[in-house]
Amino acid sequence: MNRLFYLFTLPWVAGFAGFTAFPLGYAFWLSLTNTDALAPESRFVGAANYAEVLDDGLAGEALVRTLVFTAVTVPASVAGGLLFAVLLQLPVRGRSLYRAVLFLPAVVPPVAGALTFGALFDRDTGAVNVLLERFGVAGPGWTDGPRLPFVIGVLVLWGLGNLMMVSLAALADVPRDLFDAARVDGAGPLRTFTSVTLPLVSPVLLFQVVTGVIAGLQTYLPALVLGSAGAGGSLAALPEGGYFFMAHVYTRYAVAGRFGYASALLWALFVVTLLCAALMLRTTRRHVFTLTSPGGARP
Repeated sequence: MNRLFYLFTLPWVAGFAGFTAFPLGYAFWLSLTNTDALAPESRFVGAANYAEVLDDGLAGEALVRTLVFTAVTVPASVAGGLLFAVLLQLPVRGRSLYRAVLFLPAVVPPVAGALTFGALFDRDTGAVNVLLERFGVAGPGWTDGPRLPFVIGVLVLWGLGNLMMVSLAALADVPRDLFDAARVDGAGPLRTFTSVTLPLVSPVLLFQVVTGVIAGLQTYLPALVLGSAGAGGSLAALPEGGYFFMAHVYTRYAVAGRFGYASALLWALFVVTLLCAALMLRTTRRHVFTLTSPGGARP
C-alpha cells in the first residue's frame, strides 16, 4: 500500500521538485552572487544584494506604487465580481447570455487585452480620445505618464469575470432555508444580504482578496506592454506611472543583465507578499464565518 501511495504521488513530487523547489533554490543562490550577463564569472557576495535592495530608492518607490495599485484594484475587483454575481442571480431573461458576456474578457490572453487597451487609449488614434474630442475635450496621453495606472486598473477590472464566477458558486452554496428564515423575521433584501449572504460567502471573498493581492503585487505584463508602447517601444524607458516593482525586476534582469540582484529583488517581493498574506489572514479572522451545522455559523 505504501509503495502504491508513493507511486501515485511521484508525478506531483517530481513536478514540485523540478519546477518549484529547484527554481526557488537556484534563484536564492543567484541572489547571493553577483551573477551578471556581461561578466563571464560570478562570485559569492552574501547579503550584499539584499543590502542594495534596502538602499535602492527606485525599488522602494516601485514597491509603494505597486502596493497602492493593489490596495485600490483588489477590493474594487472583488466587490465588482460579487455585485455582478448578485445581479445575475435575479430572475431576469437571458441570464446565461449576460454571464457569458461578462466572463468573456477573463479568457482573453493578457497580451491581447493589453494591446487592445493600448489601442483604445492611444493619444492620437484611440477611441477614448476620439470620443472626448466629440465633446470638445482634448484627450491626454494615457499610456505615457502618471495616468498609466488608471488604464491598467481599468484593464484589471475589465477581466473580473473569474471573480464573478467564483462568487456565483459561493452564492449558490448558501442554504436557501436561511433566506426563508430571514424573510419570516421581517428582514428586507439589504438586511438579508448583509446578515446572511455576506457572512456565509466571506471565506470565498477572503480567498479572492488574498490571491488578488498576490497577483497584484506581481503586476508587470500590462505595465510593460502599455508602458513600452507609450515610451516608443523601449522597455528601458518605462513611464513612472507604470514602473511597478516587477517592472523594476524585469529591467534589472533583462535590460541591465544583473541576474543576482534581480533574484534578490524577487525574494524581497516574496517576503513582502508573505507578510501581506499573513496580515490579512490575521486581521480578518474574526470577520470570516464558516458554516458548522445546518442551523448556524460560527466565527
